[in-house]
Amino acid sequence: MRRWLGIGGVLAVVWLFVRGVTPETVVGEFLIGLAVGVPIAYAFRRFYEPGLAVGTTLSGLPWVGVYVAVFLWELLTANVDVAYRVLAPSMPIEPDVVELPLRVQSDAAITTIANSITLTPGTLTMDYDEQRNSLYVHAIDGRDHASIVDPIRTWEDYALRIFDEELEPGAPIPDPDRVASDDGESALDPTATAGGEADGE
Repeated sequence: MRRWLGIGGVLAVVWLFVRGVTPETVVGEFLIGLAVGVPIAYAFRRFYEPGLAVGTTLSGLPWVGVYVAVFLWELLTANVDVAYRVLAPSMPIEPDVVELPLRVQSDAAITTIANSITLTPGTLTMDYDEQRNSLYVHAIDGRDHASIVDPIRTWEDYALRIFDEELEPGAPIPDPDRVASDDGESALDPTATAGGEADGE
């Protein structure tokens, strides 16, 4: 199978995140993504890195489907949750910023997770710290950091498979303070825990 076909499929998935799909529109948008992505992948086929493993790209495609399904479920439940908070008389909204240390390393994987967070109602990717390999996520209700981080960790587990990352799903979360120190950089927030929480400004 030609390399550009696999890359065209990956571009179709990226299209889904760019468009911000719903369960009703995912199939149609995916077909549009293929119609756009495959010709682009074919047109630029001469510029691909020689070391790109086609087998690795294709082996990650089944995980793409799982990632999209899990993301759409989280998208649905997040919409319901945000609607409840807006309509509830008490308005249970306590925004906070959470530091999320990442296990993925590639630009494509980091971008995919960051966009998934932003597309999900109630959360927004504010920034990425390259030295600490951490995303900073703004949440509409930051009282329970685990409820914010856990779905993102599930996406990251699948992203580790899709992008053939070095670490395996379920691998321990890196300590961003130690990573920054090992790189010769001072830690941005010495009070941050190994779990990766940071207080909002």
